[in-house]
Amino acid sequence: MTDIHAMAQVHPDAEIGSGVTVGPFCVVGPDAVLEDGVELLSHVVVEGHTRVGAHSRVFPFASLGHAPQDLKFKGEVSRLVIGANTIIREHVTMNPGTEGGGLETKVGNNCLFMVGAHVAHDCQVSDNVILVNNATLAGHVSIEEWAIVGGLSAVHQFVRIGRHAMIGGMTGVTQDVIPYGSVTGNRAKLEGLNLVGLKRRSFDRETIHALRQAYRLIFAQEGTMAERLDDVADLFGDNQPVMEIVEFIRSDSSRSICQPLVEDAA
Repeated sequence: MTDIHAMAQVHPDAEIGSGVTVGPFCVVGPDAVLEDGVELLSHVVVEGHTRVGAHSRVFPFASLGHAPQDLKFKGEVSRLVIGANTIIREHVTMNPGTEGGGLETKVGNNCLFMVGAHVAHDCQVSDNVILVNNATLAGHVSIEEWAIVGGLSAVHQFVRIGRHAMIGGMTGVTQDVIPYGSVTGNRAKLEGLNLVGLKRRSFDRETIHALRQAYRLIFAQEGTMAERLDDVADLFGDNQPVMEIVEFIRSDSSRSICQPLVEDAA
């Protein structure tokens, strides 16, 4: 039930599921796995130990699984795992992992990677994430569910982006972004909560109101961050979205937390 174009090159050792379509001028390497219903439109390269999840669609000139852009990489066996129902548009590049990051780059289900997006080695991208045109992730970036990275944005290595966060277009992200946060800027600053995204995903008014109260408390000027987090946990301990933010900030990280811009008193 597969449909492999006569002008495609699919290695006989590649694992090809049922209902797979491979268009003209595609190249599929010996260690690649295309699960059921995958569609490679044309001019797609799938190399290395790369698994493309069921019913994903890959558009022309995408490159999946070639060696990572890391001078420390010495050819060790590493993997790129892409979830089901993911759309990978033209000129997207995704690299496998390295020894320093667990040897695996992972992309979740139902994601959308628009034209020219890049996922570097050892990134961990969760379900329902969107990278808009030419958004780029450096190595070891972690992005949680439903986050959106705007066009022409760049995310620094080891940065974490929380659930439902929104990264505005042309933003340079060098610090961790809290769940539900919205950031923009040449060097990203937190502008508030991603209220548009929360409403689109049917968060109720009470939850949004609690998130707004917690946000104001967390980023107030009084006291230390640890003290403010304790206060928020005491007030909203039974509110899951609020506690996601609290636990995100409390978690160990190699990057600091992106915070709101504080205007000079003058």
